Amino acid sequence: MDLKHFQEIFNNEPSYRLKQAQKGLFQDLINSWKEATVFPLDLREKLDKECPIAISAKKFTAQDQKTVKALITLDDGLKIEAVLMKHADHRNTVCVSSQVGCALSCSFCATGKLGFKRNLQVWEIVEQVLFFARYLKKAGERVTNIVFMGMGEPFLNYDNVIGAIMILNAKDCYNLGARHFSISTVGVVEGIEKLSKEKLQINLAISLHAPDNQLRSKLMGINNKYPIEDVLKSVSSYVKKTKRRVMLEYIMIKGVNDSEKHAHALAKLARNPLYFVNLITYNETGMFKPSVPAQIKMFKKILEQERVAVTQRYRFGENIKGACGQLALDDEIDS
Repeated sequence: MDLKHFQEIFNNEPSYRLKQAQKGLFQDLINSWKEATVFPLDLREKLDKECPIAISAKKFTAQDQKTVKALITLDDGLKIEAVLMKHADHRNTVCVSSQVGCALSCSFCATGKLGFKRNLQVWEIVEQVLFFARYLKKAGERVTNIVFMGMGEPFLNYDNVIGAIMILNAKDCYNLGARHFSISTVGVVEGIEKLSKEKLQINLAISLHAPDNQLRSKLMGINNKYPIEDVLKSVSSYVKKTKRRVMLEYIMIKGVNDSEKHAHALAKLARNPLYFVNLITYNETGMFKPSVPAQIKMFKKILEQERVAVTQRYRFGENIKGACGQLALDDEIDS
């Protein structure tokens, strides 16, 4: 949907009509403007023609029913992915994409194999959340958390990411509290600095994945531009300004970054009381294998002994190709 044109249509309508439209979209979660019966027929027809809200997507559900992945087709035919993760404590987290593909080419990531196509527009980000909000409505549930950890680097599409958050956070729209949003970045320093100045209390996560520059540069070429010391310097500044905790994400890859030496080196980086480490079992995409459970347990124990706050993420979506970009890559190969 063209948000600018959408606004133009309602500029010519009584002021209360926009609030009715927002209620229909974000609270009633209508699939078509035909369902907005508070509007006169001619306005419904105009909206359906000029600002359609149908979402074209294929849905894939994991065997444990805890993960649902959507392959969404955009108006220009390009495809992106979004994932719903259902937690035992009744949280429903939606992982959204910010770009079509990615330019960073991290060696462990399927999205990088797609290359970079373009940035997503604000509505294209919002509709990923709406897709799952509509899905959850059938069960009497709602989206409780949104994480920008899908396809693309959010801080390379900063304005549209923040624009989407502003809509989803707005009281007249989805009304999801700012603390329920998390942005994951590879460490784009300029983006971290911008986020520290935002009035919204959005959570920040850093895709670290290695405790030293040599290994991190092998896994993530972007480390040559934003080495660990520069990233953590900007994170430290962010923490001082916001007083908010920062997550250091660490994908556990067998024989690559999961040794005792790596654990001790990571502990030295993560000793700030407002940092916490999130260990993530790698979702296999090709050349790497996930660390075995015993190795992850050992790694976590070392961090705990070093008094580092650490959590371990449940492995979502393994049998539905839950890693970012896997479905889109398969679809591109098949087409």
